[in-house]
Amino acid sequence: MDPAGPQHEATDQMIAKAGAEGVPTCFSRLAAHGPPCAFGTSGLCCRVCNLGPCRITRQRPRGVCGADADTIVARNLLRQVAAGSAAHCDHARHMVELLRDLAAGRAEGYRIEDPAALRRAGRLYGLETERKPDLALAGELADVWLAEFTAQDRPMRSLALAPPARRERWRAAGLSAAGIDRTIVEALHRTVMGVDHDYRHLLAHTLRTALADGYGGSAIATMAGDILFGTPRPVESVANLGVLHADRVNVVVHGHNPAVSEKIAQAAGSPEIAALARAAGAAGVNLVGICCTGHEVLHRHGIALAGGVLQQELAIVTGAVEMMITDVQCCMPGLAQAAAGYHTELVTTSDIARTEGFTPEPFDGRDDDGHARRLLARAVSHFRRREAARVAIPSQRAPVLAGFSVQAIRGLLGGSLRPLVERLADGRIRGVAAIIGCSNPKVASDRYAAELVRGLISRDVLVANTGCAAAASAREGLLSPALAVPQAGPGLRQLHEQYALPPVLHLGSCVNNARFLELGAALAAELDGRADLGDLPLVATAPEWISEKVPAIGCYLVASGVDVILGQDLQTTGSPNVEAFLSRHARELLGAGVHVCLDPAGALGRAMELLDSRRARRAARVSPTAGRPTSSALRAP
Repeated sequence: MDPAGPQHEATDQMIAKAGAEGVPTCFSRLAAHGPPCAFGTSGLCCRVCNLGPCRITRQRPRGVCGADADTIVARNLLRQVAAGSAAHCDHARHMVELLRDLAAGRAEGYRIEDPAALRRAGRLYGLETERKPDLALAGELADVWLAEFTAQDRPMRSLALAPPARRERWRAAGLSAAGIDRTIVEALHRTVMGVDHDYRHLLAHTLRTALADGYGGSAIATMAGDILFGTPRPVESVANLGVLHADRVNVVVHGHNPAVSEKIAQAAGSPEIAALARAAGAAGVNLVGICCTGHEVLHRHGIALAGGVLQQELAIVTGAVEMMITDVQCCMPGLAQAAAGYHTELVTTSDIARTEGFTPEPFDGRDDDGHARRLLARAVSHFRRREAARVAIPSQRAPVLAGFSVQAIRGLLGGSLRPLVERLADGRIRGVAAIIGCSNPKVASDRYAAELVRGLISRDVLVANTGCAAAASAREGLLSPALAVPQAGPGLRQLHEQYALPPVLHLGSCVNNARFLELGAALAAELDGRADLGDLPLVATAPEWISEKVPAIGCYLVASGVDVILGQDLQTTGSPNVEAFLSRHARELLGAGVHVCLDPAGALGRAMELLDSRRARRAARVSPTAGRPTSSALRAP
């Protein structure tokens, strides 16, 4: 580990500084709130109409309208998944609109950064790609993607990104999602008082809505981002609050929209901005990232990652941040309280995201380059207002290797996933685990996620990280091969020695969980033309989830045949029937379910059970006379 000390100490130091200076943060507000509402955590509070709000108890088993616990819990979960899916899908819509505007000549300063990614995506949707100019193909692809939002009476074309066997399972179960907008609107319609009260029917649409996210919004946003800004490739950087610099103008980008952060990153490297910083007495401009916007610029530019959702206020508490530039999702309104005690200016760049205390500076595709330069010039002007006596930047920073798109993984493995499939087949690697989701102040400094990652790689499970869970791994040094490989099992160590593939792969932001689906589909195709994600030793965990996006991600992974382990309850405990559907019936219907393990040791044990049982099921389907197992037979170790 970094000689500066345990990486979580940076967070702990800033929490203590905030307390000493009377600066409220999510940590102090959590302590002030005390235990959460039991009705809310169990899903038994219903406020969808004004007959209530109603709280279900043994003495009052039905709401005023007559809805029981099963209806209310399932309805609340569907609304939660619809909101999370809407966040990812609206993000995707903004990206597709930018691609459309670029093709039409209306997006000044943008370009097709990765023509190969454009043509890969075009082929996936059956477009003629070889004889079209890039912009013509981009316009055609944008039209196809926009139609995924508006389709009314046909399944999304994007569902074809899944293996054929999985698509057939959805068709048989009636789970094929129609257009994104229709599916999400229908979710809200079904949950209005007096419409859908069958919990099984509600939960089926919950899975359908999640699929609109995973194979629609998240996959489309990922592909569009690669086209516009480049497909990530391995890049070295550093992470933790120690990436801030006392002698530089510190600017933080935070949120989820890569279009904004790309323009800020380009402007931050310009000679004009560097000259302004020197004139203000600074050594230069230091751009760092928080949350998923941070992952976007980390993957594509190697820009340092200050942290995840829990570090956003703490970055300001260092006293060294001149400006925080936000866009959408996970940008806490409490930032305004934190910034009120310092010289930091908060900026929101999205028309749909306004918060008191933030300066609205929407990016609209017209002169975004100039807009980015003007924001950075203003950030430089704040440098002289910094109070040196209040600056305290933690020393902790850990090395990071990021940028693992599926194309990058193939490249490291010699152009094919075959080496990985062979190791999964013979048991040298026992599985692939996605560690996803948020960081939660209810859990001490990301320790659940870090302990789980260490346990998995020590047992030869390849870990794929995204979002704030990846930020936690980054701060703990687990995204550094030099620090992670010695903690890995012999199979992962050998894979790294031969191919330089590290035991923990940073796949990107939360929408980039679509890369895990893409990796699973590619492994299934390499394993066997008839294979499904449910045939592979795959598992996903969300140790410390916060956002409604995580139940949506979890549901689309379960619908895809990947078991999901949650470190926090899903707010469904008030209905044993809903719990049984998600854990048991979903496994019968889809081959995967939801599991809750409140501690990392339990999650690790459950993950290994699930992976090994998948290996055993696959091996049992292969004739014992088939001889030496090949990539079509996954053996249990």
